[in-house]
Amino acid sequence: MSRTFKLSVMAAAVMAFAPAAHAFEAGDFILRAGAVHVAPDDSSDAITVGGLPALGSDARVAVDSNTQLGIRATYMFTSNIGVGLLGATPFKHNISGAGDLEAAGKLAETKHLPPTLTLQYFPMHSSSALQPFVGVGVNYTTFFEEKTTGALSGLEIELDDSVGVAAEIGLDYMLSENFGLNAAVWWADIDTTAKVETLDEFDVEIDPMVYMVGFTYKF
Repeated sequence: MSRTFKLSVMAAAVMAFAPAAHAFEAGDFILRAGAVHVAPDDSSDAITVGGLPALGSDARVAVDSNTQLGIRATYMFTSNIGVGLLGATPFKHNISGAGDLEAAGKLAETKHLPPTLTLQYFPMHSSSALQPFVGVGVNYTTFFEEKTTGALSGLEIELDDSVGVAAEIGLDYMLSENFGLNAAVWWADIDTTAKVETLDEFDVEIDPMVYMVGFTYKF
């Protein structure tokens, strides 16, 4: 067997098992879709009535988690820098009593949309199938369809919209030139002021961790 033939066989074997180039390059549009889970790291001010702790000195509220369909898009300005936007179907959260109000159970519910814009950095070479990234930017959360239940049923409630810092870390693994898998984690600074009829206004810090797993498609 000639030396040239041996080298040709070895080269073919390497090419057969080596991943193809799956570049993220300037001008690429990357769409990701999957499940998004919002897990609040919540806290609230003590709830007062006329400035007095009428409901207990530690009367607070808590916000539960929710999972929805998420859609993320990235436009690549260069092979290493992109801008990303997170969107989702509306999240629905129950607001329950905490501290001295824990026994009251569910007090209200709300829906929200949290569009998040981030500047992303992809450190790997553009030809790598594995593309980790980090990002930092701004989150805007709008609340709607607020409604009181249980002990507060019938009272009006309003939650102010929120603007805050957001940070993310994620990973794409391209299985082909256009299709791949992805996972990402965000933290977002989400604070709102709750206005409930007969109660004093009080601040609620939601500050969730946001987790997403899904599929990637590159145009």
